[in-house]
Amino acid sequence: MAEQNSIYGGQAVIEGVMFAGKNVHVTAVRKKDGSLDYLEVPKKVIPWVQTLKKIPFVRGIVGIIESSAKGAQHLNFSAESFAEQEGEDNNSTKKEEKSGFFSNISMILGVAVVGVISFLFGKFVFTLVPAVIEQFLFQNVFSNQFLHNLIEGVIKIILLVGYIYFISLTPMIRRLFQYHGAEHKVISAYEAGVELTVSNVQKFNTLHYRCGSSFIVFTVLIGVVIYSFLHYDGYVERILQRLLLLPVVIGVSYEVLRFTNSLREVPVLRYLGYPGLWLQLLTTKEPEDSQVEVSIASFNRMREAEQRILEGRA
Repeated sequence: MAEQNSIYGGQAVIEGVMFAGKNVHVTAVRKKDGSLDYLEVPKKVIPWVQTLKKIPFVRGIVGIIESSAKGAQHLNFSAESFAEQEGEDNNSTKKEEKSGFFSNISMILGVAVVGVISFLFGKFVFTLVPAVIEQFLFQNVFSNQFLHNLIEGVIKIILLVGYIYFISLTPMIRRLFQYHGAEHKVISAYEAGVELTVSNVQKFNTLHYRCGSSFIVFTVLIGVVIYSFLHYDGYVERILQRLLLLPVVIGVSYEVLRFTNSLREVPVLRYLGYPGLWLQLLTTKEPEDSQVEVSIASFNRMREAEQRILEGRA
């Protein structure tokens, strides 16, 4: 049962949640009239991609690219659904229509910044900026490169936490994080084997070991370790090292995350996954009952779609 449960993953989108099964991705979005709109996208099996996903240290990079492409499709669906509803309400003046348009664009861009489709760009930025800051502030303070790398990692964590904290203060991002929390609660409830009702799901925690937030933290920590084994001469070489090693850091971080997930039931070793859980204190919020309803509906629809696909293959 545990192996079966581990195939499910989720992602918060605009006023909705996407869940991924073995064979299909399903997004449920709450419309203004209270009804739900669904998008079902069957997974396409590409042989050479499946081969790459079996290779350690490569599968993490492939998974990120695949998730980004799939997440963009579902994010676009939820954004279009929201924009269509806003367009129906905007029937007064041209000024209001223009304002509504830019409001929709702003929302779509805001979610894209914190969504999975921005991971690679965000990782690129959060790799370069801390190195630049550390080099500027501490270049002539001491010569120990390990300390330079360590301070760079601390700066990276401070920037990351600060960035997430400040965007979480906006109403739109807060709702996104509430849906993120609802998604985690539903997965945890399913893994616990309880009936998926709002009251049951709300009893569970918003934190979950297999969240992408944990992966972000591991890339920071693993990066500090990997960079510590390398020597650089000057600012330019340091930046080039960071860029060239980015795939390595992502690949190793993915393997470490898989390892810590396998140890989460071990009383002592489960603490290895705690840094990721701490970051989720910022990226998840307690959801409303209506948001949990959307998450449950999305998850159940995904399971129904999975069953239909399996029966069609029988």
